[in-house]
Amino acid sequence: MATFEVYKDKAGEFRFRFKASNGETMFSSEGYKAKASALAAIESIKKNASDAKVDDHTKG
Repeated sequence: MATFEVYKDKAGEFRFRFKASNGETMFSSEGYKAKASALAAIESIKKNASDAKVDDHTKG
């Protein structure tokens, strides 16, 4: 099962990473001063990601 993993970085900020069911990290967040902000970002991703479009900026 895929998982959002919340942790504190060396600077003391809260971050999260999204791990696939095989344990591989798919992406990581920016740092947040408050844990509640990191959790809110996770909820926003969960709510809005299914409607996200792919905007490919590569050539050909």
